Amino acid sequence: MAAARRPVAKPRGGGGAGRRSAWLAADGSKRWGEAFFLLYTPFWLTLCLGGVVPFKLYERFTELEYLDPWLGVHRAGVRHPPLPRREGEKCEMERNSRLADSVRNLKDQYWVKANIWIIIFSYVGNYFWTHYFFTVLGASYTFPSWRMNNVPHTTFLLTHACFLFYHMASNMTLRRLRHSTAHLPQSIRWLFEAAWILVLSYFIAYLETLAIANFPYYEFVDRDIMYKVGSLFYAIYFIVSFPMFSRIDDKDEKWNLSRVAVDSLGAAMLVTIILDLWRIFLGPIVPIPESRQCGGQPGLAWFQVQNEST
Repeated sequence: MAAARRPVAKPRGGGGAGRRSAWLAADGSKRWGEAFFLLYTPFWLTLCLGGVVPFKLYERFTELEYLDPWLGVHRAGVRHPPLPRREGEKCEMERNSRLADSVRNLKDQYWVKANIWIIIFSYVGNYFWTHYFFTVLGASYTFPSWRMNNVPHTTFLLTHACFLFYHMASNMTLRRLRHSTAHLPQSIRWLFEAAWILVLSYFIAYLETLAIANFPYYEFVDRDIMYKVGSLFYAIYFIVSFPMFSRIDDKDEKWNLSRVAVDSLGAAMLVTIILDLWRIFLGPIVPIPESRQCGGQPGLAWFQVQNEST
């Protein structure tokens, strides 16, 4: 009888649902995809930003050579996360995490949905929003590059990998925050979440601007103002996208690919509206040559005639 009353020991290693980390997604496919992108993508970014830029290898680059290193960064985002299998798994949550995708169709796997959302969002950002950097922030690209809508192809590839990394970090920190504030009233929880999204968005925007400070062919009229005010302008991207992206396959709700695409396009449209309101009502943050000014003018930033130097 004494033996029957002895409490059953809980499994070690965090395998129980009640012991799951507050940082990790409940869904195995999402958990594995987030971990993969968060850990693997920085390797390529460090290789390029920590090798190409500091050692000035770009000084010998042609259009093709500017494109080639960033293809590796882009592949880091779109390649399939590996699904290693081990004998004698000790942790049920870890095993489910790695093998969740092996029993799902490709269209149902989180890494596919995340890539589609980010590809659409980052494409819109490069094709359209880069022109706000030209006409509001006083930025310009001067390195040799093949271009689409006057935007270097290189930036399309690099942005995709960077945005994947940023949004995985946002997912995990938002999840941890929501877990920590779950006992608070809903209005207070929303206040904490809004504040964190604002802080994280500005921090990432500022850090990215600072990270490419040593690359001389991405120029600003006033770099100091770009760091302080331009980073807030850039942060608008993430203020919208972080909470919207985090909803994919959240709370046992599985999204199909059409919903992923529509949601990404909706986020992109909202960012476009906010950026254009800034352009119209606040205008450029630095003196812009008359040929590139657009503040208060009708139409959209990418309809304006660009200076040949950009």
